Amino acid sequence: MAGITDKKWGLFPPLSTALPSEGDLALNERMIDELKAQNNFEDTSETRKRTNVLGKFQQIAVEFVKHVGNLKGLSQAMINEAGGKISTFGSFRLGVYGPGSDIDTLLVAPKHVSRDDFFDHFPAILEKMSAPGAIEELKPVRDAFVPIIKIEYSGISIDLLFARLLLSSVPFKLDLKKDDLLRGLDEVEQRSLNGTRVSDQILSLVPQEAVFRQTLRTVKLWAQRRALYANIMGFPGGVAWAMMAANVCQSYPQACASVVVGKFFHLMGMWNWPRPVMLKELDTDPPGMQSKIWNPAIYRTDKFHLMPIITPAYPSMCATHNITRSTKNVIIKELKEAAITTRNIFEGKAQWKDLFEPHTFFTKDYKYYLSVVSASKTKDAQAIWSGLVESKVRRLVAGIEESQEGISIARPYVKGFSRTHKWQNEDQLEQVLRGSLAYVASDSKHTDIGNDATHKAMAQGNADLEMPQSDGTKEQENGSEMSTVYTTTYYVGIELAQGSKSMDISFSVSEFQRQCNMWPQYNEEVNSVRVVFTRNYDLPDDVFEPGDVRPSKAKKMKTGKNLESSKKRSYSQSTTIEEHNGESAKRRQPAASNNNTNG
Repeated sequence: MAGITDKKWGLFPPLSTALPSEGDLALNERMIDELKAQNNFEDTSETRKRTNVLGKFQQIAVEFVKHVGNLKGLSQAMINEAGGKISTFGSFRLGVYGPGSDIDTLLVAPKHVSRDDFFDHFPAILEKMSAPGAIEELKPVRDAFVPIIKIEYSGISIDLLFARLLLSSVPFKLDLKKDDLLRGLDEVEQRSLNGTRVSDQILSLVPQEAVFRQTLRTVKLWAQRRALYANIMGFPGGVAWAMMAANVCQSYPQACASVVVGKFFHLMGMWNWPRPVMLKELDTDPPGMQSKIWNPAIYRTDKFHLMPIITPAYPSMCATHNITRSTKNVIIKELKEAAITTRNIFEGKAQWKDLFEPHTFFTKDYKYYLSVVSASKTKDAQAIWSGLVESKVRRLVAGIEESQEGISIARPYVKGFSRTHKWQNEDQLEQVLRGSLAYVASDSKHTDIGNDATHKAMAQGNADLEMPQSDGTKEQENGSEMSTVYTTTYYVGIELAQGSKSMDISFSVSEFQRQCNMWPQYNEEVNSVRVVFTRNYDLPDDVFEPGDVRPSKAKKMKTGKNLESSKKRSYSQSTTIEEHNGESAKRRQPAASNNNTNG
């Protein structure tokens, strides 16, 4: 390991260059065993299948580039040299993927191939060169912030991006870390390349890739189990957790992963935020190029990043700009608790499985919740609308934080819960829009709409997708005419400030609804968003995992004075926040009082 100690890793000298002890290595083995027990590693046969599929996509990419070259009249010599490259990024590139993980993939093409060519011609070439039935789903999203084709291929999920370089040839071994490759590219092309460039830079900046991967697997599983893994909802996403893990690897270049994991929770829990986490000095603009590089001394918005974690690839940016005051407090609290757990593991007082205890967001963390119910009358419309609503949930959280109305924490859960409902009359529809599960369809399956390509594009923001115009269909069921409505509900846990016994967040809720309904394609006949105040004992059954103990209502003696007040409405009858406190909202902001959310 002499080379490791000779090289400077990161911005500062290492905190320790000590080699792992026998005890450290034994703990490392037990950590890996626990990761395997938690089904964190994919079977080798499945990994071979992924490799084969990527090899097939490389062949298809080269053929696609040739096809476009022929269409545009290039000489045969130029076509033969044009190349084309499939590159990966994210969890697969970093080596921390597990069973069922998708593959984030990038097709890099030479200058004669445009983004329109990618969407117009690649699907046909893919189908032509694939075995019958290999393509199980293909969903292009041209107008996403980062344009994408979502593909299910031989049982593997592939998110395929496209980038054109201003080169006549793109060889397979081209190093995409070179900054000059960005010269002359538009912002969309730069964003498409960013994932691969960041992943490659991270791997080049860690002392030991194997240690980094084992560390990141452990941290990633912990973050997922503790409901701390969701960039859109105000928590670090995969690349941010990877950069934090890489930073600690740089501080302990010769340590084994078990040691780095213990140091990770200690160092990150005590980090002096908003001091940024960085893996290297930020690159400046190459000659003749100019891009926005994260710099709070220049850019006002960068000053407001609460937990800045900065990407190492030019142009560097903050990967955690979505973090709010509440999510920051939750993250730090969880990191400190994990530091205690890992210390107990090293002292023989706990086991690695204790680190991966599931979150208690629904079972005991909060007494009160906001249920943000997004609804649409068609499935396709709901994929778009729910993404739009999800993208704004953190704005609701920020609005509640800024209101200072007796709330110390407003913590969103990391994903929404999608349901299908059947209704016969307007009263039933109204109940569904307020959060009732009384009319959930018998064949409704809880699906993670977050995997839908159009939903993802809307949730990530800036997508210009067209809302389907249909207002739904009616069908006969058991002799009655039934209509369908699709909902996705997001939950925000509310913790009151010490000494506070009430809250008035009506303005924050009204402003959130106004922002959603101001979307140009919002259609009040198709879309709805409601915010419902929900007590922990009224949470629906499907948010709990098997074995969870759900909260129960405390029993109170009913006397004459409080008998009437004890008749609280159930979850299915809960009133929307704007109806509870509508007059307050009207007094504070007249423009926010018009909350037309009729379904």
